[in-house]
Amino acid sequence: MTEELFRADAYLERSEAKVTATGPDGIELDRTVFYPMGGGQPGDSGTLLRADGATVAIVDTRKGTAPDGILHIPAAGQTLPAVGERVTAQLDWPRRHRLMRMHTCLHLLCAVVPAGVTGGQVGEARSRLDFDVGELVLDKADIQQKLNALIVANHPAVPRWISDAELAAQPQLVRTMSVKPPSGQGRVRLLEIGAGAGPNGAVDLQPCGGTHVAATGEIGPVVVEKIENKGKRNRRVIVALAAP
Repeated sequence: MTEELFRADAYLERSEAKVTATGPDGIELDRTVFYPMGGGQPGDSGTLLRADGATVAIVDTRKGTAPDGILHIPAAGQTLPAVGERVTAQLDWPRRHRLMRMHTCLHLLCAVVPAGVTGGQVGEARSRLDFDVGELVLDKADIQQKLNALIVANHPAVPRWISDAELAAQPQLVRTMSVKPPSGQGRVRLLEIGAGAGPNGAVDLQPCGGTHVAATGEIGPVVVEKIENKGKRNRRVIVALAAP
């Protein structure tokens, strides 16, 4: 089991850890700040700093085969640390922060477009969501204006937890039609943006295990690059950061 430090604090850039398993397929630590790929968000990259000053480049992070295991994927040709060795896990923070900004922006996009989400992908500079719009007509300029208004309002983005039973009683919280939120462990993590600011109590509230900025103003201005037709009912909205 890997202690997921990023769940409690997405702004942690480094952590001391002990190697619990190692191999070319991945390095497992007893605790980590690295987010594993999931929910449309890419896995983190960075380095593991060894006691002798040597570094191990980490190019990706994935969920392990064992429950609650996280694999830090080393670059090819790296000398791997031994089981029991102490290391410092250091994120590629600029990349992670861009992903956090974009992921939170996609939650705002959910608030702006009143339709079910059929797919999505978080990227460093641009991201997308696919919507089952039915007869709804999407306007690029209108979506961009509403997104930036929510960003400028600097609404707080706060994770919280509810029980599996509470989620089952509120199916409207699940916006993603293609992926069900993880359940069966007793509780589910939500992201709440702008508590009390929306018509239903929040700007956006839905299950999410990803990493996010603390307030929407941190996203910065965005542009809606295009809206693509992906079928009779599906539209893909692509958004990008206006500034790095």
